[in-house]
Amino acid sequence: MTFNTFIKLIFIAILFASFTACGSSDDSSNEAIVENAVFTDLDGNQVSIKDFEGKLVLIDFWESWCGPCLQVFPTMDELREEYPDQFEVLAVTVGLNEGPEDARKFAAEHDYDFNWLYDETGVFTKLGGQGIPFKVFVDPDGNLISIEMGSYGREGDYNKTKKLIQEYF
Repeated sequence: MTFNTFIKLIFIAILFASFTACGSSDDSSNEAIVENAVFTDLDGNQVSIKDFEGKLVLIDFWESWCGPCLQVFPTMDELREEYPDQFEVLAVTVGLNEGPEDARKFAAEHDYDFNWLYDETGVFTKLGGQGIPFKVFVDPDGNLISIEMGSYGREGDYNKTKKLIQEYF
């Protein structure tokens, strides 16, 4: 077996495990986790998903080393500019390899209009997250729309998210 084949098999196994984990929790359990989600901002204050009722919310679990995560940040920022009263991005550092200080440094170096948060309460894990990017969409009433692992790329994520915003407003 060549090294490339071995890497491909490992990647497939990780994807399978991730999709299995994401699908293993029932929807009502995930709904309750999302409805009660609380994060910590970079100043140490608690932030609840309930603080954003009335807006479509993207909880975007990320870390600064995740290329696919960072690739879509500019387009999500564009959507924030286009729909400032309807759309919020909660950029939540997972804590896989980084802490709040890494997120703080990244946020200081980039001018994205996001809510920079840290997942101290383990929402990512409770939802079955095992890899990033990991996105959770929440409707304006605070209800779970979807949980997704991966990215459709800049244009794909932009179009999908814009369609959701337009559907709810």
